[in-house]
Amino acid sequence: MAKFELKLPKMGESVAEATITNWVKNVGDTIEQDETVVEVATDKVDSEVPSEVAGKIVEILFQVDDVVQVGQTIAIIETEGGDAESVASPAANVAVEAVAKTVDVAKETTQVDFADSDKFFSPLVKNIAKEEGVSVQELEAIAGTGKDGRVTKNDILDYVKNRGSQAQSVVASTPAAAQVQPQVSKPVATPATKAMPVSVNGQDEIVEMDRMRKMIAHHMVQSVQTSAHVQSFIEVDVTNIVKWRNKMKGIFEKRDGEKLTFTPIFMEAVAKALRDFPMMNISVEGDYIIKKKNINLGMAAALPNGNLIVPVIKNADQLNLVGMAKAVNDLANRARMGKLKPDDTQGGTYTVTNVGTFGSVFGTPIINQPQVGILALGAIRKVPAVIETPEGDFIGIRQKMFLSHSYDHRVVDGALGGSFVQRVAHYLENFDTNREV
Repeated sequence: MAKFELKLPKMGESVAEATITNWVKNVGDTIEQDETVVEVATDKVDSEVPSEVAGKIVEILFQVDDVVQVGQTIAIIETEGGDAESVASPAANVAVEAVAKTVDVAKETTQVDFADSDKFFSPLVKNIAKEEGVSVQELEAIAGTGKDGRVTKNDILDYVKNRGSQAQSVVASTPAAAQVQPQVSKPVATPATKAMPVSVNGQDEIVEMDRMRKMIAHHMVQSVQTSAHVQSFIEVDVTNIVKWRNKMKGIFEKRDGEKLTFTPIFMEAVAKALRDFPMMNISVEGDYIIKKKNINLGMAAALPNGNLIVPVIKNADQLNLVGMAKAVNDLANRARMGKLKPDDTQGGTYTVTNVGTFGSVFGTPIINQPQVGILALGAIRKVPAVIETPEGDFIGIRQKMFLSHSYDHRVVDGALGGSFVQRVAHYLENFDTNREV
């Protein structure tokens, strides 16, 4: 018999870790090559990890809700033939690394021991706690957002960030160190884990948020707390675009086998405007502004279960309208079928959301951090409007919509935010109706 280390595979250029969401196979189960062993989540995308070999699972090294780094061994599979290979537990490796990183106190060290706790903490959480000098008592008091109230990586990182003072120094367990009294900071009070609410009348249904909804909730609250949101609105006459699309959509579908929606037309205009106003294509990190080289447009999409995901069109300004239409359709279809890859949602520099899909005239969308702007597309409506002509003004029926631009007032002032959305409107109202698709 030989033992094979199943490692968390690389899932995208910018993806460094994933959260275990479900073990499809358990210890003792046999598995075929390319059969799914475990399901993982990166940001908002769920992925399956298949086995590279056939055999039997003899050890599982991480639990559900544990965060695993790309390349770490997550399970041991016993295969037929060959000599057994020695395998090291990732938890053991984490422990070794934690010991190596202990803090020197009076030239002596001692190690915080989490074995006395009755709560379950993942190896990664314990490692962070040791590195940051978080005591067992502090760790047990953190309100976990993981399954069954478990403390996740984000929970402990948020705690460390907000506790506001030097945590307890970490020292190794040696006789000489026993006389050294480490300085203990007063931990910031953390709220206890909220118990499931109870229906008073016995008729209300209590439903826990799923993992994605919890992540969306956290991301939205974080964005509001981070950015000073301000909005600009502008009404756009898209009559010519509507007429052109009605004329060309049949030709496009017959030739390319795909539908021509309004979205790629709007995305094209946004990409052009970002090229004109590069200070809208930035992110903020502390007191620094990062000017993005590429224009990567996020496209907010509603999922069948009601959740939201934002796949990204990379280098959107380099695509012609046909390329943009194909990219939009591909990402939208794969989002609905749950087939997006982790890298499909990474690297966005600006986001567009279509609130008009549900009949909304305009909206005030929340910025997708760490970006500094997001554009909401309102519903296209037939409205009476004043039409100016050389012969005079008259009232006519026009197709109009609102563009709602939310931007981060920390770095984007009204002049830039308003000029940007005005430029998008200019590109839409001056759309070339003689162009081919």
